[in-house]
Amino acid sequence: MTHAYTPGLKVLSHTVLIKDRRLPLPGDILVKQGEKVTAEQVVSRTKLPGNVQTLNIAGLLGILPEEIEEAMLKKAGEKVKKDELLARSKGFFGLFKSHVKSPIEGRIESISKITGQVILREPPIPVEVIGYINGEVIETIKQEGVRIRSSGSFIQGIFGIGGETIGLLATAVSSPDQPLTQNDIDKSFKDKIVIGGSIVDYDTLVHARNIGVRGIVVGGIEDNDLKKFMGYDIGVAITGHEQVGLTLIITEGFGRLRMADRTFNLLKSLEGKKASINGATQIRAGVMRPEVLVPLESAPTKKTADLSSGTGLEIGMSVRIIREPHFGDIGKIINLPVDLADIETEAHVRVLSVELDNKETITLPRANVEIIEE
Repeated sequence: MTHAYTPGLKVLSHTVLIKDRRLPLPGDILVKQGEKVTAEQVVSRTKLPGNVQTLNIAGLLGILPEEIEEAMLKKAGEKVKKDELLARSKGFFGLFKSHVKSPIEGRIESISKITGQVILREPPIPVEVIGYINGEVIETIKQEGVRIRSSGSFIQGIFGIGGETIGLLATAVSSPDQPLTQNDIDKSFKDKIVIGGSIVDYDTLVHARNIGVRGIVVGGIEDNDLKKFMGYDIGVAITGHEQVGLTLIITEGFGRLRMADRTFNLLKSLEGKKASINGATQIRAGVMRPEVLVPLESAPTKKTADLSSGTGLEIGMSVRIIREPHFGDIGKIINLPVDLADIETEAHVRVLSVELDNKETITLPRANVEIIEE
């Protein structure tokens, strides 16, 4: 029997959480294997090379490139301050001298007698990587990073913007089909991660950002509101680097979509606990989902699942439909025919039958669903 892999949207009340925390360049590891770390703790750091600026000294002084070394007041490798004199021409009979000042603070990287140019480099940019989740360091990778393990709840969304942030979960609505509005968010939500219901609009996002909300988890959003909030339209590239003032995670899709009960109830049960969220999303090769992670100290009451485990379709499994006309609907698989079937596009594909929450039964291509793992 064919065992087709289907993308899974994970909603796990308790699982093993393992996160790799890598540096962009080789650097220093600040923790040891076996050490307990917090989400906010710096576990590694490095320095990125500063930005480079090029000055055409020969052109600015009106000299030949080969005369640049005689005009330079600083040598390659030396530090310079902003507006400090770098070079000076001899002038005519000691008169009409020209000079060039440094536009930045940094150091002189090179002086070229061929081009008459000087390359300046700004100071290195410090980069620190935090633990992101409370847990234990299970592995250190020399000069590269660490691997941290914890256990707790894990929820994936459909789409998100904004990078990693940490805060206490706070429920702002009473039901998963209730829209999240400005009236639901007051100053008490500052530095919190707000749990909404079916949809959030542009005005509410701006209001939340002004208050100091760190993140919002909600069922849906209109694409026009998202575009207006970001200031530009999103392409097909990876998200997560947007500088919009908060992290937004959409759990269901675009439009007004009731948040799945299991997702809302799990988030609500975790209210007041510290969560780590990341809106980074990639829908092309190497799928990346936005995530909510909540480390828990208590032991799991049921069998845990591994975040990296893939699975196949099985009867009784919960799935979400990801194509129209039933986009966003949730149901359970009741039949998995082995033979190929004809669909409206005249293609021959494997299908499945799903019983929706309203008891309606539909048949659709297997590629049109994703697994909801509990």
